[in-house]
Amino acid sequence: MSAQGAGAEGGTGQGGPGEADPEVVELAGRIFDLARTGDAAALAAYTDAGVPVNLTNDRGDSLVMLAAYHGHAEAVRALLERGADPDRANDRGQTPLAGAVFKGEDDVITALLDAGADPGAGTPSAVDTARMFGKDELLKRFAAR
Repeated sequence: MSAQGAGAEGGTGQGGPGEADPEVVELAGRIFDLARTGDAAALAAYTDAGVPVNLTNDRGDSLVMLAAYHGHAEAVRALLERGADPDRANDRGQTPLAGAVFKGEDDVITALLDAGADPGAGTPSAVDTARMFGKDELLKRFAAR
């Protein structure tokens, strides 16, 4: 589910069909910020309360993608434990694992691989990214899977 797809139907009556309820958009923005800042406990609480674990922003970035890209392994693990898709690509075809490889976030890479992330998924893939930056140890690790 995308934050943009959260309509006002049955809500406060603000906006017409297809328009997002401003309160829902504000809440989604706060949740995306929690992923960027790595607040694992708050993300767990929100997803346990019903926020979709695979919620995406207007660029297709999932909560896992945002937490991974910003180096928050604990938040990534909390989301994955609740069923988040470790391979969900954004609108540019990038996966959380490729983002973590690009940023050099080893703890995030481990969390994603432990959850079954596919190093070959996405464009560029984590394998492509590791190759591009000469990260031979990661290439060996990916090949061993």
